[in-house]
Amino acid sequence: MSSTPLYAAIDLGSNSFHMLVVREVAGALRTVAKVKRKVRLAAGLDEQFRLSRAAMERGWDCLRLFSEQLQDIPPENIRVVGTATLRLATNVEEFLAEAERVLNHGIEIISGEEEAKTIYEGVSWTSAGEGNRLVIDIGGASTELVIGEQSEAKLLSSLHMGCVTWLSNHFGDGVLSQERFVQAIDAAKAVLGDVAHDYRLLGWKSCVGASGTVQALQEIMLAQGKSERVTLPKLQELMQQAIACGRLDRLQLEGLTAERLTVFPSGLAILIALFEVLGIESMTLAGGALREGLIYGLLGNSHDCDARDRTANSLINRYQLDREHAERVRDTAVDAFAQVQGPWRLSRRYGRPILRYAALLHEIGLCIEYKKAPQHAAYIIDNIDMPGFTPAQKKLLSALLFNQRDDFKLEPLEKQGAVTARQAIRLARLLRLSLILCMRRTQGTVPAFTLQADEDDLILALPKGWLDVHYLRASELRLEVERQQKMGWPTRLIEREA
Repeated sequence: MSSTPLYAAIDLGSNSFHMLVVREVAGALRTVAKVKRKVRLAAGLDEQFRLSRAAMERGWDCLRLFSEQLQDIPPENIRVVGTATLRLATNVEEFLAEAERVLNHGIEIISGEEEAKTIYEGVSWTSAGEGNRLVIDIGGASTELVIGEQSEAKLLSSLHMGCVTWLSNHFGDGVLSQERFVQAIDAAKAVLGDVAHDYRLLGWKSCVGASGTVQALQEIMLAQGKSERVTLPKLQELMQQAIACGRLDRLQLEGLTAERLTVFPSGLAILIALFEVLGIESMTLAGGALREGLIYGLLGNSHDCDARDRTANSLINRYQLDREHAERVRDTAVDAFAQVQGPWRLSRRYGRPILRYAALLHEIGLCIEYKKAPQHAAYIIDNIDMPGFTPAQKKLLSALLFNQRDDFKLEPLEKQGAVTARQAIRLARLLRLSLILCMRRTQGTVPAFTLQADEDDLILALPKGWLDVHYLRASELRLEVERQQKMGWPTRLIEREA
């Protein structure tokens, strides 16, 4: 039986060139290859917007790497696009002639509007969200802003500012000072001035960042023990850490990789301006952007469900999970969550969805073996691509699956950054009880239960006489109550009066 065909998207960006190669498996995309090289094409533009020969040579050299992989892919399954710097370059035809010869494939120079639409397409396929969503992508020479809902982009802009051009304009001599950051931030605010009103007027429910700058920020914050959500105070704190280093060649921040170091201060300044001008409260990292948008455009798939639902459905199919049982556990866990959400101060936005997916995927470790199935489940989640889930959400999901039975292991619950450690522990307690209540694996066998919570106290109430006739589940519930009590969490099992 022949394998499914390969698809490739190449993004000739102003800072880096990227190639993504995928194959469709069980309704989801499996990454076959990713190649990235920092070309810094924008740094090769002079005042007349002519690309230097050196910049073009860097680009062609990178494309020689890509060309070998493309030989195995049908031409109709390949899309290569150029963005901001190639839009600006007055001698772009000289670059394109050699680039297309090297690749043996045509290159499209897409408009800023099309780039923004394609970025949003990639985000909508790979990131979860309800209602209007603001998407920000800070590239090397342009910044794309989009507000959309589900698959529809409602408002979009491509602005002439990026981390490479802002590096040249404001940090070119390597000095990192308060004055330089203020200049860079003010310059970005001036660019935003013409569009800010329309974005604030339309509004958004959530904000995601699709750029390397946001990815670098998230890596720094997680390394420094902070949650994954980017906020203005966190950005300002990182700016002060950068200023304390004094110079770009002395910049050292915990979690900042050498690859992102050069353009980090300029990207940070642009992001601070965006937060201040647009009044952004928080931002998380998107699961994909331009390249993913190009791939899904080639596939022509329709948006039939949420990105995380697509991922969960794909995993259920790929690992042959019992969907009917998984959905029963999910419904039980969601019911339990609703009953204690208020007194336990659980996050409906950040906690409930991950508990839901933990219930759906709790048996994924059984594909390896039963005895250590929770550990296997956590390992699979830690090491598999899951579009729609942020890194912190994956860590929470992994921690919940690791803690689905036997003794509690608190370290993974405490180290994830999606919710507080206390919330993560409480979600694990609910998941474990839900799994026991659903042990019969048959429709109609889950009892009508009620939960009462107060601080760490939890009371599970079951129908009168239920414990006497359901010996196995009664025994497992009593053992679970003992485990939770040993952890210092008062837990009781009672029967309701008829």
